[in-house]
Amino acid sequence: MSDWLIGIDEAGRGPVIGPLVVSALAIPATDRSSLVDLGVRDSKDLTVHARESIQESIRQLTRQRDWGIGTIVCEPARIDVNRLDSDLNRLEIELFAEAIRSAIDPDDGGMILADACDVDEARFARRLRAALGGEWAHWEIDARHGMDATDPVAGAASIIAKVTRDAAIAEHSARLGIDLGSGYPSDQRTRAALPDLLNGETPHDCLRWSWSTVSDLWQEMHSRPVPVRSRSGGAVAQSSLDDW
Repeated sequence: MSDWLIGIDEAGRGPVIGPLVVSALAIPATDRSSLVDLGVRDSKDLTVHARESIQESIRQLTRQRDWGIGTIVCEPARIDVNRLDSDLNRLEIELFAEAIRSAIDPDDGGMILADACDVDEARFARRLRAALGGEWAHWEIDARHGMDATDPVAGAASIIAKVTRDAAIAEHSARLGIDLGSGYPSDQRTRAALPDLLNGETPHDCLRWSWSTVSDLWQEMHSRPVPVRSRSGGAVAQSSLDDW
């Protein structure tokens, strides 16, 4: 049996507000039943209170049993800059690799249980292996759609990612004094908050400027294309057809 299991999942792939969060949880294979005893399952099937309670229990066990947690909070600026020459699937591969490296040293070996963020599960596994590099070559990788719903280690990782992202959105809401909702474009509270976040010289930093929800509303409000985030950390104004 593999010595270690690493479950890994993301939260916040599609929102227009806030970060994309990827979390990895590394546990000895013999501790898998402990997560089942906590009631771990897909974070989407749990109430907010249950997610927060289970997440705290996972963190307590991590401290007690020397488990490993790696969480990467990918802010909107990184998402926007990535889109200049790449796509979200490739960015998520980078983030998954970063989270895994943060969770555990590769020396022991084991199995990585990944919720595949790609329509092609095998391609996702190949890309993740390539991103991790040779020192992880002795680890098995099982990448499947809905892994968080079928495996408790991946499910635990999904809970950590979801709670972390929800906390980030709550922090933005408190700091701005605006109910940002969930951050998803389908959320009416989120859509109602967008005009306030787009009334400055540039969109607010908590927004994903490259999302069509932002660019379309910015064009409507300002009659010019949305600025583009640059790799240097600034913003570059796009030319409008009216300028020609």
